[in-house]
Amino acid sequence: MKMIKLLNKKTKIEKELCGATMVFGEEYSVEVIYKKVSNPELDLCGRKIIVYLPNKYKRTKNNTQILKLAIEKMYDEIARIEIENVMEETRIMLNGLAPENYVVKRMPNKLAKTLENKTIVINPDIVKYNKDILRYVILHEFCHLKYKYHTKKFWEMVEEYMPYYEQYESITNVA
Repeated sequence: MKMIKLLNKKTKIEKELCGATMVFGEEYSVEVIYKKVSNPELDLCGRKIIVYLPNKYKRTKNNTQILKLAIEKMYDEIARIEIENVMEETRIMLNGLAPENYVVKRMPNKLAKTLENKTIVINPDIVKYNKDILRYVILHEFCHLKYKYHTKKFWEMVEEYMPYYEQYESITNVA
């Protein structure tokens, strides 16, 4: 009976994360379960993110940082797979145009950027957004491989491959 009460009682951070944790534009609720595990674990079940925390954390009042790190790691793993797939799709679509390299790395206030050495840097938090935004951001960065600045030719190239790109442009912060 006591275990059921623990499972049903949401912490402050769970309440903050519930409804605010997004994966590909869809809201996911967060549930914390204390279990005999050595490290935090995470599962996606339907529209729920289940975070398994070691029993030793039961007595800790504020597991905010641990939960945020677990969700960040989830984003990293999803991003690693999905970005690779979209990078390849875009390379094929653009007849072999591709960056020298790409890196998945957190950046404040930015989803992606292209470096001088033609390396594309993509923020793993991009997986919070709809997959079409991921496709747009990667296309946008590929276009920077050919056109460094947002010139008329740059936007023509973006529009050629994604005619309705403007609906994504306003909600992204790419350079």
